[in-house]
Amino acid sequence: MSSKSTDDPVFKALAHHRRREILDLLKDAPRTTGALCEMFPGMDRCTVMQHLKVLEEADLIVARKEGRERWNHLNSLPIKHIYDRWISAYAGHALSILDRLRSDLEGQPEQ
Repeated sequence: MSSKSTDDPVFKALAHHRRREILDLLKDAPRTTGALCEMFPGMDRCTVMQHLKVLEEADLIVARKEGRERWNHLNSLPIKHIYDRWISAYAGHALSILDRLRSDLEGQPEQ
């Protein structure tokens, strides 16, 4: 078994707050690279493009060229895969523990 998981690039991409902000913007609608650069006036274009590259390598965005513009589209399937593999399984476990705790507390006589 490989020591590198296919989820690693997704976790790496999601680890940086700017990349999460970019994904939040793309949730509403696809945006051009230029429009994304305008949304982050504190970052130069090269830095925004580096973040986009990490997101694209993690398959979290799909870039399409239309003429001179590069449109960035959100691909939420890798996030759903992370949710299915990690979050939902652990959330279900946590809920069963909380349910058992509630049952135990309700079953105790009042003091």
